Order: sequence, then C-alpha cells, then structure tokens
Amino acid sequence: MSRPFASQRNSSPASQLRVNGKIRAREVRVIGPDGKQLGVYPLNEALNLARQQGVDLVEISPNAVPPVCRLVEVGKFRYELAKREKESRKHQHASTVKEVQLSPRIDPHDLAIKVQHAVGFLCEDMKVKVALKFRGREMAHTEIGFEVINKFIAEIAPFGHPDFQPKLVGRAINLMITPLPRAKRAKNPRQEESGESAPAAIKSQPAGKFSAPEQSAVPSQPVKVEKNEISQPAVGFNNNPFTGLEVKS
Repeated sequence: MSRPFASQRNSSPASQLRVNGKIRAREVRVIGPDGKQLGVYPLNEALNLARQQGVDLVEISPNAVPPVCRLVEVGKFRYELAKREKESRKHQHASTVKEVQLSPRIDPHDLAIKVQHAVGFLCEDMKVKVALKFRGREMAHTEIGFEVINKFIAEIAPFGHPDFQPKLVGRAINLMITPLPRAKRAKNPRQEESGESAPAAIKSQPAGKFSAPEQSAVPSQPVKVEKNEISQPAVGFNNNPFTGLEVKS
C-alpha cells in the first residue's frame, strides 16, 4: 500500500545527496579536495579520479549545468553539512518576535515581571515588541505612558537596545527591542540564580559540621549476657500440683 505523503524523516539536504554511482549526469564539473576546480569530466573519468584519490564523488549542486561534484569523503561532507544546518538554526531566533504589553497604570511589581519576561526573550536571541495601550481618558496623559516606556528601556539596557524611539501610533506606544550581541550582553539572571541555588545549602554550613542522622538510644557496643542468666527451657513438670500430695500405701 503506497503512502499518500512522502516521509519527512530524510528531508534534510544531507540525506538527499547523490554519491558515486547514484549520479545520473553524463558530465560533471569536478572540485578537488582542496577546493580548486579541476574542470569538466565525463562521469566515468570523474569516478575513476575519485577512486585514485581514495575519496567519494559527491554531487553538491545538482541544478547546475553541468552538475557540480566534489571529491571528498561522504561521511565528512555530511558531518560538515549537518553542522552548518545546526548553526543556521541557532540564528533563526533573531527573526522570532515576542510581544510584551504594558499599561500606563501598571504596578511596579507587574512591571518587574514584564521586564523579567523581556530579558528572558532577549537572552534567547529573540526580538521583543513592547506595546503600551491607552484606554479611555488615559489618552489625556500620554506623558505617563512614555515614562513607563523609558523606565522599561532603562531596565533592559544591559540585554537589548531599541531599534527606534518610542512612537505613539493611535492609542498605543510601540517599541521594538533587538538583543545585544552575546559578547556585549549581560548574563541571564535566571541562569545565575539556578547555578548558585544548588550549592547554597552546602555553603551555609561550616566545613566539617554537616548534619548527621540522629543516633538511636541503643548503645553501639553489644550487651554481654552471662550463661547462667540465659533462661533454660523447663524440663518435666516444674509446676506440678501433685508434688505436695502424700499418698498412703
């Protein structure tokens, strides 16, 4: 039974490579192991050239005319390609935008929580969009909203910088914050707290004075028992009620 959709397990470029005999082109442009172009060869000559050097013929650009192939070990090439894909995924966070909403009458504690969320997003290389919305008669005092925005910018200054000055658009003040480079960015406070919380209990106690489990009242030395104190099992009828009875002959 055929599947209606193609499997996505081998959808990565590293798994779709054509190597050696799987290449279908008649002529290929060959690149040597050192990265220099060797010219256009028929497929058989390119395969023989790869065998002579003890490497594989890997098709790296199948859409070119003629296709471009490289003389390299296929395992090494796949490792380099997977490593490049992993590095490119790390930089995809910069295109992710998280939104934080504020209000002119926000409580200082709530503002601190919003700052913590924004710092966490910036430390993960994500952009943060800040939106402060006015409701009703709050539009009469927009300066209060700008004060909250400026305070927010000052709090996150070690982690990101605004792309532009805060603007009043309609009934909201909008702001976009971009994370600083990792070399110039402050460390994530959440990671510092998690790293110091584990040894905190150990540091609080002086060296050599860790709490030991409570000892029981039973002495550690075994109790000596004399032989004559051990109860012997009763032999015969020690409690015979007829022992004091006289029998007449």
